[in-house]
Order: sequence, then structure tokens, then C-alpha cells
Amino acid sequence: MTTSTATPAEKTKTNTSLNALLSILALAFNIGLNGLIFVFLRDSDMNPVIHAILAILWGVGGVYFIYWSLNWVVERYSDAWRRRIQPYLFVGPAFLLLGWLLLIPTVRTLYMSFLDAGSEKFVGFANYAAIFTNRLLLTALRNNLLWVAFGATASIVLGLLIAVLADRSSFERLAKAIIFLPMAISFVAAGVIWKFIYYYQPGDEQVGLLNAIVTAFGGEPQAWTSMMQPWNNLFLIVILVWMQTGFAMVIFSAALKGVPEDMLEAARMDGAGEFRIFFKIIVPFISTTILSVTTTIIVFTLKIFDVVMIMTGGQYDTEVVATQFYRQFFMYRNFGYGSTLAIVLLIAVIPVIVFNLRQMRKQGGF
Repeated sequence: MTTSTATPAEKTKTNTSLNALLSILALAFNIGLNGLIFVFLRDSDMNPVIHAILAILWGVGGVYFIYWSLNWVVERYSDAWRRRIQPYLFVGPAFLLLGWLLLIPTVRTLYMSFLDAGSEKFVGFANYAAIFTNRLLLTALRNNLLWVAFGATASIVLGLLIAVLADRSSFERLAKAIIFLPMAISFVAAGVIWKFIYYYQPGDEQVGLLNAIVTAFGGEPQAWTSMMQPWNNLFLIVILVWMQTGFAMVIFSAALKGVPEDMLEAARMDGAGEFRIFFKIIVPFISTTILSVTTTIIVFTLKIFDVVMIMTGGQYDTEVVATQFYRQFFMYRNFGYGSTLAIVLLIAVIPVIVFNLRQMRKQGGF
């Protein structure tokens, strides 16, 4: 009578096969279960409050169960395989979600940019050619450059200047709190506030703050955001500067705290003035921070939408790429033009993002 015993290699192979099967079953179970819940919530006509509560519970509990069940399966693997699989387990769902929400829509938008207004006929690069010949679209591109050139530059310069001055002031906390306060307001709310500041109505009685001040000194009230073209774009840019200066100031202030005090004292003892210390020591020392803040604000400025939409709706030659995209895609239903504008905006933002990521990598951010 003979007894057959499996070798360690055979046992390992068997366990690996069982674990692989278990992984497939766990993944299929999660997909099936969450798919059924999704279909149920989508087709249900229950009370909206109950529907919202169940959706939140499913969102939180479903994500937890996915990670817990898949991690439980991975724990069954050997140490070597566990170290290989676990990073992908935790990063994978987030990557898939980002791909679903960002990558797939981007590819679809790129495809639609080569189609006509109704997304029925292939027109090649005709939409891209139209963007650089259509007057309205050229105005939008010009205005975006104005926002970047004046808005982003002013925000960065003022943020750095205020950070340096506040750092030497006895009222540092109060000054920084006042400058940073607009960051707590959304751009929509800021647009409403500044709409009252710039408000104009015919006649001597003015309720807009700026026109009230002008008329109080004997001046004529002005339609700041409509009739004063192209200066009306600069009046809108002031709102961006008002909000983004606080962001730049906070980041620069933190960077300035890291400048070695002994280096500054040594420069002063050598007879260097404050301007020379600022440009020869402080600016080079925080140059990476300046670059990071600059690229961040430029990306934000290129995507500006809320302020223009609230203040003028894109009228009076204040269109920017984002508002023109919204108008073409959702109002005029010209999906070809709208998609093309979105891709142009994406192409404009990508180099700035890549540059920012490289700077972060150099600083050891990731």
C-alpha cells in the first residue's frame, strides 16, 4: 500500500490556483452586487430623502466592502505575491474611477471635436481651423491671454509683496487674515459682490459702490463692465486678483519663514540693502515655491469661468474660452465647436501642469 504526498511545489501551485480563483470570484461578486444596487437605485421611485441616504450608505459602505473583500483575498497569498499585488489593489479602484470620470470623457471629447455640430459627420480639423478664424473665438483666446498676463502676474507679485511686508509687520496675523479672507468666498459669490460694486444705472442716483464714489467727487458714472471696452476685461481681472492674492500670500509667507535668518543678517552686515537682499537672496531661495504658485495660478486662470459668467455672461467682448465652450456646447448645441474649445483649453493647460509636476518632483514632493 502506497501513500501519495504532494510536494511543496505542488502545494504552492495548488494554493496559487485557488487564490486566483478566489480573487476572480470576489471581483465578480463585487461587480455583480454593486451593479445590482446601482440599477435598483437608478430605477427606484422612492422618496428622494431616503434615496439620497441609501446612496450615501452604499457609496461609503460599498467602497469599504470592496477594499475589505479584495484585501482579504490578497492576504491569502504568499508574502512575495502579497507585496506585489497590494499596491495595485489600493491604487487600482482609484485609477479606474479616474479613468472612467476623466480619461474616457477626454477621449470622447477629442473624438467629437472632429465631428460637425450634431456629431454626425466627420469634418477633420475644420473645427480647429474655425477657432482661429472666428472673431468670437479669437476674442475668447485673446481675453484668456489677458487674464493670464495681468491677473496671474498681479496675483503673484502682490502676494509676494504682501507676504514680505506682513512678515515684518507687528500686525502680521491681522493683515494676513484680511488679505486671505476672499479665499473663503466662492467665485460665484465674489461675482455677485463685485456686480454690486460695479453696478451702473442711468441717472444721478447710483447704488453701485464705485459709481457712488465717482459721483460723490463730481464725476460721471460709468458702465464699468459693459461699455468701457476693452478695459472692462481688466475690471473683471481685478476680482481674480482680489481672490488669488491671498492664496499666493499664504504660500509665499510659509516659504519666507524657511529663509535662514543668519544668511540675511550676514548680508546686512556686509552692507547689502533690503532691495538687494530681496532680489539676490530671498527670491532665489524661494524660487521653486514661486514657480509652483505661478503654475498653479496660471492653470486656474486659464480655466476661469464663474466670474465672467456672473458679471457679464460673456457679453461686451469679455468672452473667455470656458464661457465660449459653455455657450457653444450647451446653448447653441454645437458639439463640434464646444468639444474643440475644450480640447484647446486642455492643450493649453497640459504644459503648465507638466512643468508644475516636474518642479514638485525636483523638490521631492513625490
